Formats: sequence, structure tokens, C-alpha cells
Amino acid sequence: MPNKTRRAIVTGGARGIGKEIVKQLIARECSDVLFTDIMFADNTGDELAREFQKEFGGADTHIFAMKADASSFQDADATIQAAIEKMGGIDILVNNAGITRDNLLLRMTEEEFDKVINANLKSVFNYTKAAIRPMIKQRFGRIVNLASVVGVIGNAGQANYAASKAGVIGFTKSMAKELGGKNITVNAIAPGFIQTDMTRALNDQQKEALLANVPLRRMGLPEDVAKLVTFLCSDDASYITGQVLAVDGGMTM
Repeated sequence: MPNKTRRAIVTGGARGIGKEIVKQLIARECSDVLFTDIMFADNTGDELAREFQKEFGGADTHIFAMKADASSFQDADATIQAAIEKMGGIDILVNNAGITRDNLLLRMTEEEFDKVINANLKSVFNYTKAAIRPMIKQRFGRIVNLASVVGVIGNAGQANYAASKAGVIGFTKSMAKELGGKNITVNAIAPGFIQTDMTRALNDQQKEALLANVPLRRMGLPEDVAKLVTFLCSDDASYITGQVLAVDGGMTM
């Protein structure tokens, strides 16, 4: 499959890293992209799709937005079916959707734990299970899961988030072994501190404390993650599978 003919689904594609992933895939790798978000209201998804089309698309580019709850298997299955109907199939799946509900374990509620596990880990199961049947049939697929350095090293106050992202890493490796013989690669990316709405809310003292553990002494950008996603979905990465690649400025080396 040559570049610019692939069809992709990106979950949580309305903002932050997910939004940049959609942009990079449209610009570099895909002719068709369907992106989802649970926060879409009224026509906001369609408006964002038109924005992407105008800025990055071409005459042969088709961009679709869809409201979906990644933690719902029914929504995931409906998304895959919509992709098949609108794009004719699916070649790339980027499991990006996720949330945080930080708290020390002594104060963490069962709801805070369950919501994070469902949004961050069960969502990867939901979409992967729904997507692999058409991928196996065509004997081609690229799956990229967004994990986190917290899933590798842990973090106080984020037991739920760390557990969910560690689960994504284990799931990624297992799927790489299951699907490798079908010409489907499965990899994970573990971002460190990336400039997003969440990190922008930190004060200067908090940022300095975080960056003290980063050899490059700066936060990453969403495009640092998105460009790696695009590479892993390209022909240049056809012999890479089951890997967890950190985009963290050297924090976990």
C-alpha cells in the first residue's frame, strides 16, 4: 500500500495530542481519517473536520468526525462500522482517548479508579477487538496505542492512571504476538511531559520540579508524539512491532 491511500481511525482526536495526530496523518500518510471524541456537541465535530480539510486536506482527502465513548464497546463497534461504510475499510487504528482522575489511593474513590481504567485501557480493548477483523481479512494493519511513561515508572497520586497505561503496554505486546503473522503491527508510545491543556495549568514552580528529571530540560510538543505515530503507521516502520517508544526528553532512560 503506497502512502496517502490509507484509512485511519483516531480516538480522542478533538484536542491535544489526538488533534495533532489527526493533522499529521492527514498531511503525511492518509487519504481518509475518521476521528472520535466523547465531548462533541451539536455540529462541533463536523466543524473541526471541515477545519482539518481546509488546512491539511486535498481533493482526494475525506475527513469524518464522530461522537463516541471509547469506554463503550458498542460505540467502538459502531465507529468501526461507520469507518467501513464511509471509507471502505480501516488500515490504521490509533488508540489515543484517555482521561485522568488523580488522587492519593487513600482518597481515591472506586468511581475514579473505574472511570480511568475504562477510558484508558478498556477503550483499547474495545477498538482493537472491533478493528482487527477487517484488518486480518485484508492482511494489513497498523495499530498504535498511547501509553505513558507513568505506566513504566509509576507516579504518586496516579495509581489508576499508571495501572491503566501499564495495562496498555502489556496489551500492546500481547497483540503484537497475536497479530504479527497477519501483517499487522502493534506498537505503543509512552509520552512524558507534553505541552497540553493539563500541563499549561501548572505553575512555574511545578514545571521546574517536573523538568528537573528531564535531561532535555523542556517539555515535548504534541507534534513530537504525532510524528512518531505517523512513522509507525508508515512503510518505513513495517518491521517494528511490540515496542514501547518513549517520547520523554530522556526522563526514563
